[in-house]
Amino acid sequence: MLSDEAWRELLGQGPTRTFRERSVMLRQGSAGTHLLALTDGLAKVVCREPGGVVTWLAFRGPGDLLGEVSVFNGTPRTAEVVSLTPCTAVVLEAERFRRFVERRGLIMDLMRQALSRLRESDAHRTELLTLPVVIRLARALLRLVELTAPGAESDVVRLTGLSQEEIAQAIGVTRNAAITGLQRLRESGAVETARRAIVIKDMKLLHDWATTAP
Repeated sequence: MLSDEAWRELLGQGPTRTFRERSVMLRQGSAGTHLLALTDGLAKVVCREPGGVVTWLAFRGPGDLLGEVSVFNGTPRTAEVVSLTPCTAVVLEAERFRRFVERRGLIMDLMRQALSRLRESDAHRTELLTLPVVIRLARALLRLVELTAPGAESDVVRLTGLSQEEIAQAIGVTRNAAITGLQRLRESGAVETARRAIVIKDMKLLHDWATTAP
């Protein structure tokens, strides 16, 4: 993760663009001519396989860089970024971004970010193999809180833009299994649900679910 100072300076390197909810921010297979610095909103990263299968890879929030890998290695984008809520991002032209990184000596910072994302991916795969659905669900919701409302101390946090299908993809289960997991969290008083919205009512209780189911 870049320092606050480096991030602020980076945001001055390009124009700001807004994306409507459910729009493609970066298209899989396109050239890495630019990347995005996400300043507001929630997005998902997915991979579209031959035959139409869509694999969920990650959620991304404010403070995240999107599409930087293809900018550095010069290959077509291997994943697609889609806005789940209205998003705002700074568009960074590839060559200007590379010059900025070299001038500010940010290579190691970006390498640490890449390693952090690899650890995140490894942890997610381990969870899919070892943890019950409801614990995986609670952990996914806590990660979303951290992305959209970092440091939130209130017990009430509203997560919007997510369909039940997307939640199911993120925790590696069927839609019906995700619905059952949400029902258990709802009955415990940890969350409330509505159309494309989940309200965290009790953060401590959700943390309890994320470590060991009550």
